[in-house]
Amino acid sequence: MLKPIPHIIQQHAEESAILHNIRLLQVVAPHIKLHHLRRIDDRIAAHLDGLAVAGEYGSKVCEAALENAGIGEIFTAAIRAIEEKDEQWLDRLFALTAAVPKVQPGLISAFGWISAQFLQGIGAKLLASTDPLKQRMGIDACVTHRVDPGTVLISLVHHNDTVLRARTLRAAGEMGRRDLRSQCEQSLSDKDIACRFWAAWSAVLLGNRTNAIDVLKQYALLPNSFQKYALQLILKALPMVDAHDLLKKLALDAANVRNLILGAGITGDPSYLPWLIKQMDDPKLARLAGESFSFITGLDLAYLDLERDAPEGIELGPDDDPENNNVQMAEDDNLPWPDSTKIQTWWDANGISFSNGERYFMGKLISHEHCFQILKAGFQRQRIAAAQYLCLLEPGAQLFPTSAPAWRQKRMLEKM
Repeated sequence: MLKPIPHIIQQHAEESAILHNIRLLQVVAPHIKLHHLRRIDDRIAAHLDGLAVAGEYGSKVCEAALENAGIGEIFTAAIRAIEEKDEQWLDRLFALTAAVPKVQPGLISAFGWISAQFLQGIGAKLLASTDPLKQRMGIDACVTHRVDPGTVLISLVHHNDTVLRARTLRAAGEMGRRDLRSQCEQSLSDKDIACRFWAAWSAVLLGNRTNAIDVLKQYALLPNSFQKYALQLILKALPMVDAHDLLKKLALDAANVRNLILGAGITGDPSYLPWLIKQMDDPKLARLAGESFSFITGLDLAYLDLERDAPEGIELGPDDDPENNNVQMAEDDNLPWPDSTKIQTWWDANGISFSNGERYFMGKLISHEHCFQILKAGFQRQRIAAAQYLCLLEPGAQLFPTSAPAWRQKRMLEKM
């Protein structure tokens, strides 16, 4: 066996961690398609393979990186621990992520990334554990692989650990567990804000169009950490007249303008398009308005040359200034800057082909076939919406995992 080259193995560990963190942004990005995701997934897989080939030395490098562990380092170390079936190492990683919750996404990603063959036995032990964190990771692994956890969800849906309970309620909708709809409905009055939200979210996916909708409306209309998630689902599920009414209530507060633009695109009524074009003249709203315009019409603004250069003096997310605390990527980053004049010309010529009062998604009326095509060829945010529409069209269907490794998604699409 060849002797490992230290700096090469170190590079494998560092690059897999960095690329993983980039991937976390890409799975919800407006400019990433499945084939783009496949490229970064292949790069991550190559670095992980390099660590695996290095054997014990590769594992030591990953373990050493945990001295200053971030999300990516946890991901890389967990992959090695799972592949080596090293339960003691895994337990240390669970203890670390329990102490530093902000790095838990790395552990979640590892269980979702790893091939199913490496989870045999491990997944069942996690679900059977009395540790809420391990049980939550077991559920996450099942959901990402779309393997039904079975009766364990029934026992955990009322667990006294609120984070585990919320994850279980969410999993009920993701897995299409119609047998858990009544438990979700019973949890609509849960005292915990996250549990109450995910109970309503799942109940709607599973077919509830009454009291669960009422709960989601509360989240959609008031500022909270789930407001955008609530809007993204409820505006797809509501009849058009009720969706209009919800947007009118949002419009009463000028502070809701971004949510209003987002909601117009989700609602899909072409009657909102002239208003969206006007919002494109405001640099703070332009790119979001362009995305909502595309959600309704299906236009790729960049491909059709309906974009313009970024306005001078506009801040485009984080910079290199160490004194600047703005290190977060803006949600509009990577969206094209729409040219409102060109888009108005397009709308004047093509508006006649759209009927006001109808719900359009990416240029067509909602259908199974159309949503399936968007799952195959759309950008990530569009694919996420298409996956939700497929569940709303067929309550009890599993929610397609748009953040799973690209090769697994491709296999699933081929089977659909």
